[in-house]
Amino acid sequence: MEEKLKVLIIDDEESMRDSCSLILKKDGYLIDTAENGNKGLKKLEEWHPDFVLIDLKMPGIGGLEVLEKVKEIDPEIIPIVITGYATVESAVEAMKKGAYDFLPKPFTPEELRIIIKRGLERRNLIKEAESLRKEKKLIEENFITMVTHQLRSPLVTIGQYFEVILGGIVGDVSPKQKEMITKAKDRLEGLLELINDWLDIARLSNGQIMEKRKVISIGELVETIVDFVRPEAEKAGISVEILPKKGSDRVLGDKESLEQVFSNLIHNALKYNKSQGSISIKIEEREDCIATLIKDTGIGISKEHLPLIFDQFYQVSGTGKKGKGSGLGLSIAKKIIEMHKGNIQVESQKDVGSTFTVCLPKPPET
Repeated sequence: MEEKLKVLIIDDEESMRDSCSLILKKDGYLIDTAENGNKGLKKLEEWHPDFVLIDLKMPGIGGLEVLEKVKEIDPEIIPIVITGYATVESAVEAMKKGAYDFLPKPFTPEELRIIIKRGLERRNLIKEAESLRKEKKLIEENFITMVTHQLRSPLVTIGQYFEVILGGIVGDVSPKQKEMITKAKDRLEGLLELINDWLDIARLSNGQIMEKRKVISIGELVETIVDFVRPEAEKAGISVEILPKKGSDRVLGDKESLEQVFSNLIHNALKYNKSQGSISIKIEEREDCIATLIKDTGIGISKEHLPLIFDQFYQVSGTGKKGKGSGLGLSIAKKIIEMHKGNIQVESQKDVGSTFTVCLPKPPET
């Protein structure tokens, strides 16, 4: 049996409440009424109707105040304004406050039915959009589960078998066999990196990042990453220097995701650098943000490639880069920074080097 839709009528005129009730009851709606804004808000919270008809002019809490509260109580309720004081200004103000439609008094039964019918179509669209959003979220969650357990886990196991074979634990390996297994292992590691980047993109949620934000020190975060990569940099003959910071280094951010961003940028500065090159990192307080500049003396990026480097899967060909990547690292970094309401920019010159600048919002003043 189809559930009847509920309509709440808030109006200080008893005749208006009765006439609207009579019309809508004949069309199969469940009806409740309230003679003022205070009682109307209480019934909205307790009854959660599908539609609410609100008179603008009422003693006590007026219709505009009720309108403001409707979306807080239940965003799926469709509010419709009915008033005998219809003006362009009042209609515009009602729409700004969240009214779906505006019906001036007096109105005919058919006009009321048309307004409710249009509201019903709007409600169905909202329900359908919410259903699609939930379905999309479920697909994303299932995708993450599938990739993690049915694809990533077996590949990790294969990689472990390769390590066992290359270590000679199961018997001698000829030079030719070792060469072939090493190549297969390298390709497998590249595939796992791509899968991990896919998972990072799938897991990224603006809401989660905003909820996890707190005041952190970018300087301390960068120092931790530099200490981790320094042995690799020294082995490659590349110096890494953190310059004295200028002003505050405090930002409002999610530490885990920002570590991923700066780790990617610093590793890139190392990977695309030249032998005996250098990396310098500078943190400076600007008027509108905290800026972190990562400058390298590497191979650089030509002008025609610069606008594309933050695109997913984009890789600059012919760079002579050390190691293989998925082409998703910078795309993920840009997405994370934008979720923090910041921005990331790059300046580069071929065979001279690149400078990536990350600007993040300052914490609110206390």
